[in-house]
Amino acid sequence: MLRVGRAVACMACKNLVSNNMGVRFRMPLQKLHPLSRAIHHRYNASANPQRPPHCSAARHFTSMSRLPMRPPKPPPGGHGGWRYQQHRNFWMLRLASRLLKLRYIVLGSAVGGGYTAKKTYEEWKDMLPDMSAYNWVIPDFVWELSDHIDLDKLTKILPELEEIAKLLPELPDFDKIGENFTFLKSILSTEAPGDTPVKAATEAPVTAKPEASDKQFKKSSDKEKVDQLQEELLRTQMKYQRMLERLEKENKDLRKVMLQKDEKGIHQRKIKKSLIDMYSEVLDILSDFDSNYNTQDHLPRVVVVGDQSAGKTSVLEMIAQARIFPRGSGEMMTRSPVKVTLSEGPHHVAMFKDSSREFDLGKEEDLAALRHEIELRMRKSVKEGQTVSPETISLSVKGPGIQRMVLVDLPGVISTVTAGMAADTKETIFSISKNYMQNPNAIILCIQDGSVDAERSIVTDLVSQMDPHGKRTIFVLTKVDLAEKNLASPNRIQQIVEGKLFPMKALGYFAVVMGKGSAGESIDSIKDYEEDFFQNSRLLRDGMLKAHQVTTKNLSLAVSDCFWKMVRESVEQQADAFKASRFNLETEWKNNYPRLRELDRNELFEKAKNEILDEVISLSQVTPKHWEAILQKKLWERVSTHVIENIYLPAAQTMNSGTFNTTVDIKLKQWTDKQLPHKALEVAWETLQEEFARFMAEYKGKDQDDIFDKLKEAVKDESIKRHKWNERAMDSLRVIQHNALEDRSITDKPQWDAAIQFMEETLQARLKDTDSVINDMVGPDWKQRWMSWKTRSPEQHTRNETRNELERLLKLHEDHTAYLANDEVTTVRKNLEGRGVEVDPALIKDTWHQLYRRHFLQKALQHCNLCRRGFYYYQRHFVDSELECNDVVLFWRIQRMLLITANTLRQQLTNTEVRRLEKNVKEVLEDFGEDNERKVHLITGRRVQLAEDLKKVREIQEKLEAFIEALHKEK
Repeated sequence: MLRVGRAVACMACKNLVSNNMGVRFRMPLQKLHPLSRAIHHRYNASANPQRPPHCSAARHFTSMSRLPMRPPKPPPGGHGGWRYQQHRNFWMLRLASRLLKLRYIVLGSAVGGGYTAKKTYEEWKDMLPDMSAYNWVIPDFVWELSDHIDLDKLTKILPELEEIAKLLPELPDFDKIGENFTFLKSILSTEAPGDTPVKAATEAPVTAKPEASDKQFKKSSDKEKVDQLQEELLRTQMKYQRMLERLEKENKDLRKVMLQKDEKGIHQRKIKKSLIDMYSEVLDILSDFDSNYNTQDHLPRVVVVGDQSAGKTSVLEMIAQARIFPRGSGEMMTRSPVKVTLSEGPHHVAMFKDSSREFDLGKEEDLAALRHEIELRMRKSVKEGQTVSPETISLSVKGPGIQRMVLVDLPGVISTVTAGMAADTKETIFSISKNYMQNPNAIILCIQDGSVDAERSIVTDLVSQMDPHGKRTIFVLTKVDLAEKNLASPNRIQQIVEGKLFPMKALGYFAVVMGKGSAGESIDSIKDYEEDFFQNSRLLRDGMLKAHQVTTKNLSLAVSDCFWKMVRESVEQQADAFKASRFNLETEWKNNYPRLRELDRNELFEKAKNEILDEVISLSQVTPKHWEAILQKKLWERVSTHVIENIYLPAAQTMNSGTFNTTVDIKLKQWTDKQLPHKALEVAWETLQEEFARFMAEYKGKDQDDIFDKLKEAVKDESIKRHKWNERAMDSLRVIQHNALEDRSITDKPQWDAAIQFMEETLQARLKDTDSVINDMVGPDWKQRWMSWKTRSPEQHTRNETRNELERLLKLHEDHTAYLANDEVTTVRKNLEGRGVEVDPALIKDTWHQLYRRHFLQKALQHCNLCRRGFYYYQRHFVDSELECNDVVLFWRIQRMLLITANTLRQQLTNTEVRRLEKNVKEVLEDFGEDNERKVHLITGRRVQLAEDLKKVREIQEKLEAFIEALHKEK
């Protein structure tokens, strides 16, 4: 229509002029549409007001509302009728087309309006909270009743509800409040910035004193109205604040009831881990994970740092709503990092990660026990010679209304190392704090003591170094009540909370109060004191502090929001990093250990434990004959020297049968009472150890993994160290041995022959040892010197000459006693000096001892051969001085004692000691299994570490994925 409206046509010129195109077209006016003709004349009339309209169409159309709806009658004549009929048909078509266009417009408007209404309804619906989870609160009969509510009846009673509403307390007059705001705005706008009413009055002209006084009075009254309005606003704010607190308390109680019902399983719903507990588990695993693939722990947590005694622990207790930490007056109480996982629950309880005990935080005795346990764990984690420890204590706190987050309370930063502290305490605390704050996703909760000078702060410089732009720092000013009393200029507090006093930057600034300073003050009393202080404080009344910057409640809400925002932004990136780390570890394992299972340290320990227990059980399968043979052999090896040197030789050298037997009985009795039982038990214990070690060595050959060698050796040593032989067995063994040695009755010839054989073997072994000693003394003989090119030393030459001289003496006196007389020593020495050999008397006696010992053993062997036929005389008790076999009886007594002792020890081993050893081994394995440090030390190697890393990375990735899935489901 616009283009048509801008085209003009005239009957006189019979031209159609287009203003847009600037081109003229010739067209008869009769062929134009009547509407076009009317528009043409109106356009000419408006463009040329002095030019009268010269077409009849201009008179027909003066406005759109006066369009002729009927065409003019046709002129008389045939052609005119046909033209009229044709014109009438076109008019009807044009009317129909216009009606159709109107239908399309109405239909389009209806469709567009319906779509817009539906979209607005969906937006409003999304804004409403999802209450489907709480449908169970409303009984079923209510839903049934809602289906039968008559809306018409409800509409009829609405007037009655209006009458009831009139009886309710009146709401505040919002129009009046709006007028007051307008008045206040007008006052503030009329005054220049920085001017006051008093200043304005003083600057007025002197000549207009009455007007100035009126103006000053008006200003003062306006100021009073402003003060009154401000007080009214504060009262209104506090009123609605109390209403809000009451509603929050009711909401808290309702949520507690709902959580208790959920806990009892009224709806039989499957209880799942909360979101914050899942996240805390990931952090616990990461705290123990040492990755070699640069996959660092960058998951968010709230790190609480501050100067010592700045109120860090108190802020954390206010957030946790319980006084859970040990405290002291001015001394360091936080000696290690404490990770506190806060979550919502029906009961206010606390629990350690590695313990199943729940501490009821509503009971004072449980609170005291919890504080004591935390203090014990801190002191236990601190190594000897240190003051603080980097080991983290993991604690979870649940309760209704607690904000979900993970906080880490760090030891307070100190400026000076005092007496009783380690020299590196300050550096250690700085290192621990930097280690936690260098995490790019960690939220730093910087605590500053407001009661001390800001210039004394150390932690602010440390925080500004780790987070120079303040993108993840929240500043908290504590003890604001003391600061307000002590500071002469309250504006200094305003500068602190506005971030203008410290060089550090922060996301937000908060001011809190930690109570009156009493150790026994409860959390509720601290909250009441904090609220009362800020309600009456000029800091809030004068606008130095904003309402959202005060109280620990607002602080906990802000920290929780910041924490979860950081979690949502960074957790998926961390999951991808651990996914890449897992791929690298799996690739390394496939390349280096393609045929081995991925067993971590705990699984390898269990495998080694089963092998060791199998080896211990194998000890019970040793045959009694094997035990007795080993015990008898080892016992004789242990006591043979004492029997020969201290019993047999001294008695045999007396050359008298009665003296021999008397000497033997006395010495055997002394030996049995003092030494023999102890030696026997030592032999039995050593035999048990050797057999245990032998079975472990044999098992090792059966495709055993050599990665267990260090562990098995440690288990064996510790088990032997713990094992103690039954002391009562010694007394019984002494009696058995004493009875066995007192018996002299050899009952049959085989026993006699066995005793002779035992004696002969023993004497031959001793004779062989004696010959070896003599050969070492005199050096090589002529054959060795010629064949092996060996020579004698001067001392060996002297001993050789001494031996030759003493052998000549023995040939002359074969029945010589065991000792040389002094004159015989002198004679031998002079004979050697005559041959040019200088010799010492002690050397002569020493050489004589060995020569006589060999001479005696040779004679004893000859006598032993003679006694082979002496059993008949022994059995008939014949007295024959030429054939006295008392030495054979002695060796029979010794041999029988060895047999009986071995049998007794074998019974004790198999019946008692093997089982006790097995019990000790189990206890040692259990202790080793609980000691992670020992397992790390005993089961080592790249294979073990790689399997450990694989297990932890998989566990972390799985838990992170489960957490991310739960995080996405949570609205």
